[in-house]
Amino acid sequence: MAYKVIDLFAGVGGLSYGFAHDDSFNIVAANEILEPMAKAYSLNHPTVKMYNCDIKDFSINDLKSDLGINEGDVDIIVGGPPCQAYSTAGKRAEGDPRGQLFQQYYRILSELKPKVFVFENVKGLLSMNGGKLIRQIIELFESLGYNVNVKLLNAADYGTPQIRERVIIVGNNFHGVFPYPKPTHFNPEDTKDNHDGLKPYITLGEAISDLPIIESNQTGTQYLSNPQNDYQRLMRKNAPKEIQDHNAPNNNPKLIELMKALPDGGTPLDVPEDLRPKSGFANCYCRLWWNRPSTTITRNFGCVSSGRCIHPKQARPLSTREGARLQGFPDDYQFFGSRSDKNLQIGNAVPTFLATAIKNQVKEFLEHPEHYQETIDFKGDLLLPLDF
Repeated sequence: MAYKVIDLFAGVGGLSYGFAHDDSFNIVAANEILEPMAKAYSLNHPTVKMYNCDIKDFSINDLKSDLGINEGDVDIIVGGPPCQAYSTAGKRAEGDPRGQLFQQYYRILSELKPKVFVFENVKGLLSMNGGKLIRQIIELFESLGYNVNVKLLNAADYGTPQIRERVIIVGNNFHGVFPYPKPTHFNPEDTKDNHDGLKPYITLGEAISDLPIIESNQTGTQYLSNPQNDYQRLMRKNAPKEIQDHNAPNNNPKLIELMKALPDGGTPLDVPEDLRPKSGFANCYCRLWWNRPSTTITRNFGCVSSGRCIHPKQARPLSTREGARLQGFPDDYQFFGSRSDKNLQIGNAVPTFLATAIKNQVKEFLEHPEHYQETIDFKGDLLLPLDF
């Protein structure tokens, strides 16, 4: 019998993706407040009961009446509350109500009592409020009887063509130590560690080089070439005849001239002064590198003034489909709504390769919990990740 999974704050389904492609798991329900995201989730996971509502209005009573699910019937809960309140890229306001949504996650854990839960969030969660917030979250989860482990994982270490660090909190009621996934890839620019048996990071160029060349205000629907590597073959495994969502916004001529002048990985400081924006370009209007993984893409990766998101070779920001490729979403994965809606769905998602790596370890842990019954001081070891 397959393990039952519920995805909270599900977004477009990045975390669900890892579990949905393994017959050992059955995602029975998901919750997402934003309607375009909920619709996109359902396009890709049509058998999952989607609750498109505020999580405060979602409870075990809904699952009982709709699906006949009671306390103890769900094996795994996954999800990550909206991260803006914790992000180092934002204002990190302590009073932001989004920063309290972990309490709703806790409430549903207390109602359903799953065997394992996976709580995902941004690196900034570790340092928010001087580390007090992460300790508060851990103590809440422990109060339900869970052993809790915390680790900072980089999606690039698991085959994602993007540097994207995420805090992964895993709780279990087996009194065990969760076996976090071991990296499968390494940074070839790092010469300090032994990388035996690992593959080099997937670069941005390796991820998107087969997509058509487009300019400002253009859309491309036909692949530029046959797949050039294993990553592209995987992304195109069930691809539609025409590429979806490979588009560029209509940028003004001066901005296009700036982008044309940028070298690989360049910033406005690398171009003539008359082409530079008048202000606010310290971390914006920057070109990505072709032969490195992408930097972390955000919800605004299609806007050149929001960070480093300009295509390494073309005078435009990344297209929606390129952003999806950098998150590990294959070309048949569907998004819903306007261009900005779709970019939000992609930029907020958990990379699928990271989700799959976590799923593999959850499966191993559930099938062989006796292998992980180590005797350690959880409270002593638990906070070591705060040193990151």
